[in-house]
Amino acid sequence: MQVQISIGENHRFELREALLVYGDRQRSFVTRHQVTLHKDAPPTLDPAQPLTLGFLESLVRSLVGGSTAEVLPENVLAKGDRMVAWWTPACRRQMFYENSECRGRELNGRTFPQPALVWRVDNGDLKIRALAENRRPAATTTLAVAPFWNLSDGGRVCTGTMRRPDSARAASNPEWERGFYESAFTHANVGRLTRHPEGFEGLWSDLAGKRTPFPIKTLIQLPQTLAEFVRGGRD
Repeated sequence: MQVQISIGENHRFELREALLVYGDRQRSFVTRHQVTLHKDAPPTLDPAQPLTLGFLESLVRSLVGGSTAEVLPENVLAKGDRMVAWWTPACRRQMFYENSECRGRELNGRTFPQPALVWRVDNGDLKIRALAENRRPAATTTLAVAPFWNLSDGGRVCTGTMRRPDSARAASNPEWERGFYESAFTHANVGRLTRHPEGFEGLWSDLAGKRTPFPIKTLIQLPQTLAEFVRGGRD
């Protein structure tokens, strides 16, 4: 069997290998087979071979292309083919609220002090944690709950209609930040986001329009380290 496809110029592709997927309702496995071509008969499969990590990596590279080298900004903490993690120092940002119960309505469009944050994008998912210190974290630095609506227990952002880039290149990090802050905070996904005595709304009401630093004492500390967050631990 031969296939011709145009990719800028004509290339001739020949059937060489086949992957067969076996499974039931709970499990599955894959076998790899060399293909023998016959002049006057259908192709046949050779005996199964082990499916190695090297083969899978080679297959992925051939399908999606290898990652392009890029110069990493100083705030990048970790980088993989489809994952990037970075941190942002404490700053002030405008935030938007749109809640069906009109909660947070008086906060909509105001500017607030922000804690230092750690961001992680992996396969299109955005996760955020907060930092108790306004400096670059180390692998063993423990993180805190990012005190925002639209976040799950694991820090995953419910992106909804949020504008987001389609890549995990470090150059796209500012776009992820912009998309997060320019989208509307609509709902709480977890029970407790802050140690502030008046809860979430009390925290952000106190901070609206202020130029003072974010009150670190209101953060809920976690046992999760930066290394665990980067690897996807404690989700």
